[in-house]
Order: sequence, then structure tokens, then C-alpha cells
Amino acid sequence: MIQEQEQMMKTVFTRNLPEKKVNVVREFAGSLPQVWKAWTDPELLDQWWAPEPWKAVTQTMDFKVGGHWLYYMLGPDGTKSYCRADFSAIQPQKSYKGIDAFCDEKGVVNTEFPRMDWYVKFSESSLGTKVEVEITYASEEDLLKIAEMGFEEGFTAAHGNLDKLLAKQN
Repeated sequence: MIQEQEQMMKTVFTRNLPEKKVNVVREFAGSLPQVWKAWTDPELLDQWWAPEPWKAVTQTMDFKVGGHWLYYMLGPDGTKSYCRADFSAIQPQKSYKGIDAFCDEKGVVNTEFPRMDWYVKFSESSLGTKVEVEITYASEEDLLKIAEMGFEEGFTAAHGNLDKLLAKQN
């Protein structure tokens, strides 16, 4: 049973190069309302979104259709890497869509890096909550560039941070 739970709590990435997509599936030991809030509340996002030893720091967040999240990843050496997510659709406790991009401290998109179109779905599971993320890129090259930057490793580490946060809440 424990081995089965550990398998379910593993972040699984599937690349579909012809469709320019990466699918990410992960289950969390938390209720749907808890996990939804952890993904949509800036105070909670700041506690888990960045892979250690980095920290996520929200500048502004307006979680509504047409709103955006402006944040930066703070490195252990003080380096700041800014990002923004623009929300295009939200179904509370079910899903949200948005476009993610690297940017400057004012939220101006850096066109030297690929943008990522995110569709994040939430559903109840035997462990607690299943999160399915579909990320679409403009090209295969963009998908591979983000992968080479360590996206999969970083996102997996962040999911481990969320596991710790949820364990503290239960």
C-alpha cells in the first residue's frame, strides 16, 4: 500500500513533440479545496512553487479571468528570475488556463524565451487530489529549450515542497 501511494505521488511527465505538448500528472495527499487553494493563493504558492534552495516571491496576483500573477524566483545568491502568468479561463476547483512567460520586474514579457500555454485540471482521487497539467508550446524547439533549462526537475522538486506544505496542514 505504501509503495502504491509513493508511485501515485510521483510526478509523471509525458512529452508529445509532434503536438508540442508536455503533460504532467501528479497526485497529492490533500483535499481538492486544499490543493486548489495551494495552486491559486499567492501566500501558499510562495511556500512551494520554487524548487529549493530557490524561493518564489509574488509581486502581484489577481486570480481571475483577465488577471495575472507576477512573481520572481529568488536564488540563493540573490538572483531574481521574473515570470508572469496571464489567466484566460477559471472553473473554481476544476481547472484554469493561462499563458506563462519569463518577463522583467514590471511584467514585460521577454521574447527571447518561449511562452507556455498551461491548462491545469483538478479532480478528486483515491490519494486526495489529482492534478493534470497540459503545457502547449509554439514549437518543438520551444518545448525542448524549456526542458533543457531544467523544467521537469524543478517542477518535480516544487511538487515535493507542496507535499510538505499539505502534510503540515493535515
